[in-house]
Amino acid sequence: MSTRAVSQPTTASDLLSLTKPRLSSLVELTMLGGMWIAPASRSPSQLAVALLSTAGIIGSANALNCYLERDVDRLMRRTQSRPLPAGRMDPAVAFRFGIFLAAISIPALGMVTNLLTAMLGLSALALYVLVYTPLKARTWKAMFVGAVPGALPTLMGWTAVTGSIALPGLVLFAILFLWQIPHFLAIALFCKEEYAAANLKSLPLEKGDAVARGYVVFYCAVLIPVTLALYPLKVAGPIYFATALVLGAAFLGTALHGYWRELGPDWARKLFRVSLFHMAGLFVALWLDGGARASRWILK
Repeated sequence: MSTRAVSQPTTASDLLSLTKPRLSSLVELTMLGGMWIAPASRSPSQLAVALLSTAGIIGSANALNCYLERDVDRLMRRTQSRPLPAGRMDPAVAFRFGIFLAAISIPALGMVTNLLTAMLGLSALALYVLVYTPLKARTWKAMFVGAVPGALPTLMGWTAVTGSIALPGLVLFAILFLWQIPHFLAIALFCKEEYAAANLKSLPLEKGDAVARGYVVFYCAVLIPVTLALYPLKVAGPIYFATALVLGAAFLGTALHGYWRELGPDWARKLFRVSLFHMAGLFVALWLDGGARASRWILK
């Protein structure tokens, strides 16, 4: 991989940008949801350290991703201004920063929560950096691999509090896994030319836009009953149920509109924004109408 000469010192803002803070904050939101519905309790300080440690793991994964994809990022408009492709940072700094975050965050998470949660965090990091990142240049199916580490923090929120895996935690994992597919495809549709220029594989490039729109509709449709499953599991109440139904219908309606009308990049950008609103609204509703109601689901 090529590098650019770096003349200026690394800034704190550039280091922070390696962690992709907007993406990380959304993932932290989902972990909080897992913590909130878990039928047990931890001290506020323990929960805070768990969240910070998980943020460090996410930041490590993103920083190492930026290191590995620095030349690819240079070929895409939406990533050209990142510190490495823009030549503002020595790649070795990004690599050491990513390793440092992992080295302190994974042990800290294990000490403040449990070994299971730390192992889930390590698995998410390894899958994202060592499997998903190189696979993106080989097959469009990489998005299914990438959805696993993206969904694990919700399950980690549950295990951080309970120390075990149970059905509500697995449903949360499934919600995030399914949600990421139309979210990823929206990006792949409106960034299709950039993906092609960077030689990254995507479903629109390999199978065409019509097939990608069909996948969007399918996963949005499957997502609705999975989000609603938290209600009969008694970890969320009627406010959450109604909110999930409305948000799911809006997400699916947007997907169907694009599918029927064979719409292009503008629709895909709208779908992307709707996906973010859907996920944020879903977890806000879970905070408002969820709670520790699921002790009978813990697997001993």
